[in-house]
Amino acid sequence: MGGKPTGRFSNGKVPSDFIAEELGIKSLLPAYLDPSLQTQDLVTGVNFASGGAGYDPLTSDIASVFSLSDQLAMFKEYIMKLKGVVGEERTSKILRESLVIVVMGSNDITNTYFSTPLRKFVYDIPSYADLLVSYASSFVQDLHELGSHRIGVFGLPPIGCVPSQRTLKGGLLRKCVDSYNQVSQLFNKKLSDELNFINRKIPEARINYLDMYYLPLDLILNPEKYGFGISNIGCCGTGTIEVAFLCQSTCSNVSEYVFWDSFHLTEKAYRLLVHQMLKQYMKDFI
Repeated sequence: MGGKPTGRFSNGKVPSDFIAEELGIKSLLPAYLDPSLQTQDLVTGVNFASGGAGYDPLTSDIASVFSLSDQLAMFKEYIMKLKGVVGEERTSKILRESLVIVVMGSNDITNTYFSTPLRKFVYDIPSYADLLVSYASSFVQDLHELGSHRIGVFGLPPIGCVPSQRTLKGGLLRKCVDSYNQVSQLFNKKLSDELNFINRKIPEARINYLDMYYLPLDLILNPEKYGFGISNIGCCGTGTIEVAFLCQSTCSNVSEYVFWDSFHLTEKAYRLLVHQMLKQYMKDFI
């Protein structure tokens, strides 16, 4: 943004930024490890995410990024720092009233299960989905034990329709990979059921499943309906397989694209999805 790299897999803001913006908190949600992080940012919110991570520890190991347990450790460290800034009582209030968003799982399916043999030898697809849900469940309950009461967990998008998977498994016509989308739906059902169970077990909390499958699918299949023109390739590189530093050239008309690279959406697409998501789900956190 502004001609400077920000560590975001997009051409601008990503969902965490738009959530903070739409809630009237701030326009950008900084990374917890940002060396220029200000004290006030601890009070108004930070981001612990690590690109390429997953629920499965193996996913983070493969990508050499911060795992789920690493991110939880940073959250604990954050709580201690926050107590030093605003005191224990206000820290408890901030944690209780804040919205915590958990977004993970796509890398587990595409990068770990389908792209390496390491999990296929041990798990079929349903049992691997169960494994991921067990990690998600433990993580959410750990967050609650640390003081978080409002937790939203994103389901998986239609991963069979992202450009990279269409290129790798969609045949010569690069169609959506139905079998991959079915995995997303299977995982989402299991995750939703587990979160509903946790909610019943912890009635004072608001722990909710946030669907990110059906609206993105409609956006990809019917881009013109939402003011886009191109949804089968990304804006950067060839748009078919590249991400991150592999994206050398970029398109001249990014507002026409749903995808920024072969896996992640453009700022315009993220803004649309977050706006609709908050409109649908915010009442569930009150």
